[in-house]
Amino acid sequence: MDLLFEERESDSPYIEAVWRGQAGNNYAPVCPASGHWHLLFLKQNDKVNVSVQGPLTRATPVSQAEGTSWFGVTFRLGTFLPIVPVRNLLDEQATLSLAATRFFELAGSSFQFPNYDNVETFVERLVREDLLVSDEIVKAVLAGSQHEMSLRTVRRRFLFATGLTYKAISQIERAKQTVTLLERGVSLLEAAYQAGYADQSHMTRSLKHFIGYTPAHIAGIGNEQNSG
Repeated sequence: MDLLFEERESDSPYIEAVWRGQAGNNYAPVCPASGHWHLLFLKQNDKVNVSVQGPLTRATPVSQAEGTSWFGVTFRLGTFLPIVPVRNLLDEQATLSLAATRFFELAGSSFQFPNYDNVETFVERLVREDLLVSDEIVKAVLAGSQHEMSLRTVRRRFLFATGLTYKAISQIERAKQTVTLLERGVSLLEAAYQAGYADQSHMTRSLKHFIGYTPAHIAGIGNEQNSG
């Protein structure tokens, strides 16, 4: 067994997803690129490490020792911690200091470790104390809403709130959408067309960069799952 994994949605407007897992034998996946940042609580040999993980700009191999468990929160695009600039965490992470056995520090305040089931309460406290904020312009642009700001201003706000440009986020999201198409059994040619790639070669380069696998490999896994 390589991995135990569970994920759930959240009713919080700040949270994209909540997840937890435990590594088994030979756990060495390739994490796809992501425009989101995450708060990760990782436990190994009874020691907990708390870190803010920035967006991944490319597919990245990772590994964890057998028995390592974790619980994480993925935050919505446009939501950020002003005290931990996400633009400085591209493909990086920042480890937070531990205040005690079950507490960690952030912006001079001490927080008890949340868990998979009650993390919304923890996030609400961050919001109340202005430690977690949301850029409504960024969210509006991502939702396709109209705005009156200049492209330069929008670009600056995207970089500040997400660490990435709107174009970079769009490229990552397009790659993820293409994976969904291929897993559903859509042909490579049709998937490239529906996702808006210039051709199959363009799609292949994109998926290898952002997802870590070729379209044919992804389609093959999808076929196995659908036939099973």
